[in-house]
Amino acid sequence: MIKDFFKGFWKENPTFVQVLGTCPTLAVTTKVEFGLSMGLATTFVVICSSVVISLIRKLVPDQVRIAMYTVIIALFVTAADYFLRANFYEISKALGPYVPLIVVNCIILGRAEAFASKNGVLKSFLDALGMGLGFTCSLMVIGAIREILGSGAIFGIEIMPNGFTDWVVMILPAGAFITFGLLTGLFNILNSKFKK
Repeated sequence: MIKDFFKGFWKENPTFVQVLGTCPTLAVTTKVEFGLSMGLATTFVVICSSVVISLIRKLVPDQVRIAMYTVIIALFVTAADYFLRANFYEISKALGPYVPLIVVNCIILGRAEAFASKNGVLKSFLDALGMGLGFTCSLMVIGAIREILGSGAIFGIEIMPNGFTDWVVMILPAGAFITFGLLTGLFNILNSKFKK
C-alpha cells in the first residue's frame, strides 16, 4: 500500500511523467508561494474527492459516474476556492481562475476514474495524497527556479549576488515553458537511467 503513496512523487508524477495539469503548472508558478498554494488546493481536492468516490463507488451506476465525479470534485473545489478567498485573498487573486479550474484538472478526474473508483478508501487516500504532494512538489520546484532566476529572490529573501541581472523571461510564459521542458527532459533522463 505504501507504493500507492510514493508513485506520485516519481514513477507516476502527474507533472513530469503523466504531463497532467499543465495549464496551472505553467500559469501559476511565477513564485514558489503560488505553486505551493495551487498544489495544496489541488491536494485537498484530490484527497477529499478520492475518499468520497471510493466510499460510494459501488452505489453509482456506470452511466452517471463521470457526472457524479464532477459534482463531487466541484464541491471540494468550491470549498478550497472560498477558503483561499476568505483567508488568503492576495494569493487567491494571484491564482485567478486556476483554482476554480481544478474541477476539470485531469489529475483529479483521472485519479477518480483510474484509482478511487476501483479501490478501497485507504488505498485511494494514499494514492491521492501521493499524487497531490507530487504535484505540489513539482509546482514548487518550477516556481523556485523561475522566481530565483526571474527576480533573484525566493519567498522575498535575496538569493542571487548583487551583480546578478534578473532574467525577466523566467517570470513570463516563455520562462514557464523553458523550465517545464528542461525539467521534464531531466526527469525522463533520470527515469531511463534508473530503469537500467
